[in-house]
Amino acid sequence: MPLAIFDLDNTLLSGDSDYLWGLYLCEQGIVDRADYEAKNHQFYEDYRNGALDIQAFHRFSMQPLARHSMQDLLQWRNHFMSDKIHPLITRAALDLVNGHRQAGDTLMIITATNHFVTQPIAEYFGISHLIATMPEEMHGRFTGRVSGMPSFREGKVTRLQDWLAASHESLSNAYFYSDSHNDLPLLNLVDNPYAVDPDDQLRVHAQSAGWPIISLRNNAGTTA
Repeated sequence: MPLAIFDLDNTLLSGDSDYLWGLYLCEQGIVDRADYEAKNHQFYEDYRNGALDIQAFHRFSMQPLARHSMQDLLQWRNHFMSDKIHPLITRAALDLVNGHRQAGDTLMIITATNHFVTQPIAEYFGISHLIATMPEEMHGRFTGRVSGMPSFREGKVTRLQDWLAASHESLSNAYFYSDSHNDLPLLNLVDNPYAVDPDDQLRVHAQSAGWPIISLRNNAGTTA
């Protein structure tokens, strides 16, 4: 069956889980708000402008994971899910995923956001295949480093190709849904690319290429 691949932030979610995790840490006093919030915002703007240094961002974003116990992190993540993530999941997003599920397609989320933050989100959607940036772990704690290649831009293609080879799957007739011009390397690779509430650069490209442009922003927060 074909793969149905979904970007996460600003695609299946009507917001950015990576940015909001940083905001949540600030609000809870887990990190120094004045310093962390400004840097978090700048990295987000760099991402939107196509200028993100992904290695620098992950050095920044992984540090709070390394400074705290897994027990505390899991407790904070549970609250983050209910407080920040559930209101961003729309009925339209759930219907899109369920439509592919009912068609028998293989479902996957592929995201540059780290696996710790995104794993429960994928579980909420009932999607078992998740390619995300992997935080390095040793002795039950995060180290603050990334394990392997971040799944960002061309890195998404590389990580997906590794998964395809290991799983004996193919991209034949695959779908990929994304909001961001940063995902053009993968959008250009699949047979069925969809621009979802796209940024300006992706919208122009999608219109020129004749790709479908859809919105999943209706009924925001109906699953909270």
